[in-house]
Amino acid sequence: MLKEFKEFISRGNVVDLAVGVIIGAAFGNIVTSLVNNIFTPIIGIVLGGHDFSNLSITFRDAHIMYGAFIQSVIDFLINAICLFVVVKIINNFNNGLHKLGKKDKEEKEEVKEEPKSEEVLLLEEIRDLLKKEKKGNK
Repeated sequence: MLKEFKEFISRGNVVDLAVGVIIGAAFGNIVTSLVNNIFTPIIGIVLGGHDFSNLSITFRDAHIMYGAFIQSVIDFLINAICLFVVVKIINNFNNGLHKLGKKDKEEKEEVKEEPKSEEVLLLEEIRDLLKKEKKGNK
């Protein structure tokens, strides 16, 4: 069981996933700070100077913190927009690399083409004549 665990954990995909999760969490903290420290005060000013995150309704003994919920929605939307932009940039970068690699491959294929020997030319000519003769008999 320990051996299987070592194989599982040492796979490249698992390590890549772990790195992605850690970077995602750090990115989430940055976006949360952006929302809490920049966007929330601006929205609070627009709402008349109220502290946006503390907006709530009290119902009996319960405090319904709808301001915190709205802040979480804004946080999610900013995360989604940032993730969309990052994925878009990565896709454009990968497409550019793919096109560049395709051009390099085509150039290499063009360079590799060598002049044909007389024997090959003669065989191709015979082949073409046989094809024409075959079509003429039909």
